Amino acid sequence: MHKIDEIAPDVFRISTFLRDFDLQFAQFLVRDEEPLLFHTGMNALFPVVHKAVSELIDPETLRWIGFSHFEADECGSLPQWQKVAPDVTAVCSLVGKMVSVDDFTGSEANGMNDGDVIETGKYRFRFVRTPHVPHCWEAGMLFEENNRTLFSSDVLHQNGDSDAVTEDSGVVGICKDTLEAMQESPLADYLPYTKKTDGILRSLAALEPKTVATMHGAVYSGDGAKVINDYADMLRDFNA
Repeated sequence: MHKIDEIAPDVFRISTFLRDFDLQFAQFLVRDEEPLLFHTGMNALFPVVHKAVSELIDPETLRWIGFSHFEADECGSLPQWQKVAPDVTAVCSLVGKMVSVDDFTGSEANGMNDGDVIETGKYRFRFVRTPHVPHCWEAGMLFEENNRTLFSSDVLHQNGDSDAVTEDSGVVGICKDTLEAMQESPLADYLPYTKKTDGILRSLAALEPKTVATMHGAVYSGDGAKVINDYADMLRDFNA
């Protein structure tokens, strides 16, 4: 069963807890003149996510679908959404467009470079290129400038069936526990740590987000710069 929570003005978190994975999968719908969905979820989740979106808007009016990188939970059901919403356009990095997304969908994605912006009406989304953060060459994030919401993909990933929102910067400790658990699983080493990782995370902190909207686990509300810097410190020490 899905849950819907408004985590920032006009930003709705749609979450589904999959007990077999001990993991929440979240999508974020921004309700505006040109509605935007960040993350589609996997194909198996499409009926659930479609139902949730239908509770918030007419799904046929969806205009933009954004995601960080080419992975099933990020964009797996994108082709199904393109059948539902005839005017929808995928939003991803230029690299993602060139190497995967256009071929996957058979249509033209909006391939964005670092700093490119799309406006949906009231809201303005800046693309931030983040190669290999959280993972994949083509990775990037969207930062909504008016409300200062960072759609952070797997950054701040927490296992478990958490609350929708937390204001506790101690969430980074839960992220560390999750990372340690992942290292003992078949999904070990899912977060590469390169010579650019720390700098990318510090640049995300410099955006000073008020909301950090992670796909897995509680969204962080508060001093986003502090929590991302704490997360960067944790990853640095973890990989030392």
